Amino acid sequence: MNEQLKGLLAQVSDGSLDITQAQQQIESLYFTDLGHTVLDMDRERRTGHGEVVYCAGKSVSQIHDILSHLDTSGINVLATRLDEVIWQQLAPSFPHAAYDASSRLCSLIHTQPRRCTKGYIAVVSAGTSDASVAEEAAGTIEFYGHEVRRFNDVGVAGIHRLFRHLEEIRGARVVITVAGMEGALASVVGGLVDAPVIAVPTSVGYGANFHGVSALLSMLNSCSSGISVVNIDNGFGAGYLAVMMNDL
Repeated sequence: MNEQLKGLLAQVSDGSLDITQAQQQIESLYFTDLGHTVLDMDRERRTGHGEVVYCAGKSVSQIHDILSHLDTSGINVLATRLDEVIWQQLAPSFPHAAYDASSRLCSLIHTQPRRCTKGYIAVVSAGTSDASVAEEAAGTIEFYGHEVRRFNDVGVAGIHRLFRHLEEIRGARVVITVAGMEGALASVVGGLVDAPVIAVPTSVGYGANFHGVSALLSMLNSCSSGISVVNIDNGFGAGYLAVMMNDL
C-alpha cells in the first residue's frame, strides 16, 4: 500500500498523472464499489488481519463477484458461512481455494500468513453437535497463522473425558470453549486454567435452550473469572478474538 501511494504521488509530481486520476486510483486502494457491495481493500494493512466475507444471505453471483475481485487483487480472503451447495457452484472458478464443509469456511491464500510462535490456542467443544461452530473457530485461527489444538466431545455430561486432556489444555495461551444445552463447559474450564477463556454458546439443545439463549446467559453469568463471551454460534468471532489475544 505505501509503495503504491508513493508511486502515485511521484506520477502526480512529474505530471504523468493528473490529480483527478490520482484521486480515483487512491480511492481504489481503500475500497471498491461493486454496486451490490462495497469492498474494504485496506483491512489487512489497517488491522493486521486478512479480509473476511460473510456469505450467508448473499446470492451465488454476489459471492462470486466479491471473491473474484478480492482474489484478483491478491488479498488473502476467508469466506464464512458458505454452504456446501453454494460452494459447489463456485468451486470451478476458484480451483486454488480450500473449502471445509464442516466449518463452512473457504480460504483463498496468496501470501502465507506470518506464523505465530508464541503458543497454541485450544478449542474445547462439549459435544459432536457443537462441531461445526468449533471448527469455524479452529479454521479461523489456522487462517491467521496460529496453531490450534482441538479437544472434541468433552462436555460436562461425561466430565472425565475433559480431565484426560487437562494438562494440554492448560498449556494453551488462550482457550475457546464451545457448548450448547446449559453451557456449563465454560465455567468448568474457566475454573481449571490460568489462560483467558472465550466462551461460545451454541444453538444446540432442547426447547428450553431457546436456540442457544440459555447457554449464552449461563456463560454470561459464570462465576469463573477470566471468561469473555461471544454471540450464539459465533465460532469466527471467538477464533478472531483468540488470535488477537495470542498475538499480544
